[in-house]
Amino acid sequence: MIELIVGKKGKGKTKVLLDKVNNEIKTANGNIVYLDKSTKHMYELNNKIRLINAMEFPLKNADEFVGFICGIISQDHDLEQVYLDGFLTIAKLEGLDVTNTLVQLNDIGVKYGITFVISMSLDKEEVPEAFQSQIITAL
Repeated sequence: MIELIVGKKGKGKTKVLLDKVNNEIKTANGNIVYLDKSTKHMYELNNKIRLINAMEFPLKNADEFVGFICGIISQDHDLEQVYLDGFLTIAKLEGLDVTNTLVQLNDIGVKYGITFVISMSLDKEEVPEAFQSQIITAL
């Protein structure tokens, strides 16, 4: 399953994402991973949340990104939630259609019981129609 936090760059999506993940860790039964494009927010995250700087890995396109996500899942059978900050950047989807990657993440989430909370620098109107119902916050 996926949940989307959308809005143009600089609107406060990261703050919403950080607040959500830090609240969720209090009641989570499994593990939580936070993928970002740097370690800048390391000290804003609860220490029980695993921070991964996706830019440290040589991901070239969205398909490799999905493979990277599958690798994380394969190593952690207790994974419950994955937070993706700067999704368009880390998934190599800036300026591209996000539909196929969101479908893949949704399918993976359903299959393995993982919720993906995704921050995207897009206006609500730019989000594909199929995913409008998954927008939890539009800034």
